[in-house]
Amino acid sequence: MTTPDKTSPIVIVGAGIFGLSTAIHLAQRGYTNVTVFDKQPYEKTLYSYTDGCDAASADINKIIRSAYGSQIEYQDLTAEALQTWNVWNEELQRGGDAVPPGMTSADVVWINNGNISLSDADTLPAFEKATVQSMEAAGHRGTQLINNDEDHLRLAEQKGLASAMQPFSKPALGVLDTTGGTAIADKACRFALHKAKTLGVRFVLDPKAGCFTATIQNSPDTITGIRTADGKAHHASMIIMACGGWTPTLVPALDGLAETTAGSVIILQIPASSPLRQRFSPSRFPSWTFNMRADAAGGLYGFPVDDNGYLKIGYRGTKYTNPRVQPDGRERSEPVTRWTEGERLAKIPAQALAVCRGFLDEYLPELGAEGIDVWLTRLCWYNDSYDNHYVIDRVRGTQGLMVATAGSGHAFKYLPNIGGWVVDIMEGVGLDRPAVKAWRWRAKREGEAALNSLMEGSKGERALGNVPLISADAPNAKL
Repeated sequence: MTTPDKTSPIVIVGAGIFGLSTAIHLAQRGYTNVTVFDKQPYEKTLYSYTDGCDAASADINKIIRSAYGSQIEYQDLTAEALQTWNVWNEELQRGGDAVPPGMTSADVVWINNGNISLSDADTLPAFEKATVQSMEAAGHRGTQLINNDEDHLRLAEQKGLASAMQPFSKPALGVLDTTGGTAIADKACRFALHKAKTLGVRFVLDPKAGCFTATIQNSPDTITGIRTADGKAHHASMIIMACGGWTPTLVPALDGLAETTAGSVIILQIPASSPLRQRFSPSRFPSWTFNMRADAAGGLYGFPVDDNGYLKIGYRGTKYTNPRVQPDGRERSEPVTRWTEGERLAKIPAQALAVCRGFLDEYLPELGAEGIDVWLTRLCWYNDSYDNHYVIDRVRGTQGLMVATAGSGHAFKYLPNIGGWVVDIMEGVGLDRPAVKAWRWRAKREGEAALNSLMEGSKGERALGNVPLISADAPNAKL
């Protein structure tokens, strides 16, 4: 295993959170020849889904949480990330060169409005109990507040988070993670892109010049660069594939380890004149999950209203796939965010829309009472590993190629710090740490339980070709 020297060219494919974070940390470690390629023109679209972006990182908001049950490697990783999230907010507030074009010193990249994990169970689920125990054992007593505990309710009031303990119109049992909250996803990515450029990282963000088409190989087991859709070759001593939902089709060696799956998203738009703007504002309403580890009738999450009046709810109770035959004859799931260009109400699985609407009707009926309905729908494509751990490692049997991928729907919160771990792994530093061991290249062992079923193909029940799709404005899709 060879590590690039500080002046060797390094190419990162993908300008989502893995790519941006890795670029920042490479530059901060003194690597002076780093280039990031992406087909999305993010400097123009500003990571806005409504302006055509279709990566999972291109979003309006994402959950930040320390709550991970007994998985303390991610709990610790969040504690590390939060330090830098706060530093980034402070850098913005100071103004000057730290502020990206189009942003101001009044902007923030995250809001500490809490993240509450709720369920309709009569007793606290095992995951939430384990979270409270793990956080207390790590010295974070009083950060995880059970919403039917009188002492915890008083603590929440002292922290200014009393309304976050029961955010819905119908009560539900859960735990408020007071360390967590909401990342302002598009602004956070813009800030990270600007920071990386300030540190000397080059970006090629263009549908042709930035679009990866193939690797350049000196031999079957050695990668020496990439080719892009404009026909150019770009040589490098290390290629880091950080392509989110596109990674499994671009790195076929991930077969059986990671696969692209779709979450379903609805966004409601609350008028500025509505009192519900205040009801759902970040000062009163947390980010949340509901029945997240239940069956297909659960797996919901959501956010406070943003500056545009957008109230976003996501569904991951069923993780849909889009299998397509690849040049090697194998089926792999490919992202398809929009069915037509400029689409706002994209067709999504009818099951997902029904679960979201059922939840709104039962737990947030005030929206329907005001006639506020779904304004935008999308499929958000994640890259899931079979065990929900990331894959950050050199590709086995291949020199000069790494992957930083398989965020499995919970990686965005690590935008500020995950790149430091990627660079450590590239340099061979700290490889015995529990998180790094969990992220190694691996294969599912016989008899090992899988959190995600992969590679079911076009005959699988979750394949989009086998599930009814519906538009939110169809007559039979209304509240």
